[in-house]
Amino acid sequence: MPLLTGGQAGGGYPAGMFGRFFKPKPQDAQRVPPGQVLTEKFPVLTYGPTPTLRPEEVRLEVKGQVEEAQTFSWADLMALPQSDLTADFHCVTRWSKLDVEWRGIRIPDLMAQVRLKPQAKAVLVHCYGGYTTNLGLDDFLREENLLAHTLFGQPLPREHGGPLRLVVPHLYAWKSAKWVRGIEFLDREELGFWEVNGYHRRGDPWKEERFSD
Repeated sequence: MPLLTGGQAGGGYPAGMFGRFFKPKPQDAQRVPPGQVLTEKFPVLTYGPTPTLRPEEVRLEVKGQVEEAQTFSWADLMALPQSDLTADFHCVTRWSKLDVEWRGIRIPDLMAQVRLKPQAKAVLVHCYGGYTTNLGLDDFLREENLLAHTLFGQPLPREHGGPLRLVVPHLYAWKSAKWVRGIEFLDREELGFWEVNGYHRRGDPWKEERFSD
């Protein structure tokens, strides 16, 4: 379980960006899903161009199966309770990084401002640059999920999704969408970008849900 106190896979990447791969030590073996190896670096894998946004330009739309659509400014988000999260990060491309330190707004704290309609069953996350990813409602609402703006004590770098990204630590990292601009609640599942293109609709690393059947 992550302690409460990366990416949209795809595209090429230069040799050496991962650093050294290594197997987990015995005391860490239970933290690493099957088929994964560890890296000390934090690789960047992104489909398409990297958006350039200043924090004050961020707008987060919450829409769909809600009683009232809302748009949160950066100031609105910073006025919500802020939380720290230390969690392991598992990429579908078979690397994991342990103990990644984030800070941001817990999804339950955001949802305290939102009233869902009973029809809400699924979520489609929208990002600057056009990327989308889908989540089941239960997966989205988990207590540890975060809208992160800080990584290892520093403002979230642009290449890692800054100013604002979703962190969903219990699923493969493509579900932790970068550069988030909208959360749409739906009455049925609608697949996102990589899910349409063959990735698994859910992406549980412990079940190796990498690709659709």
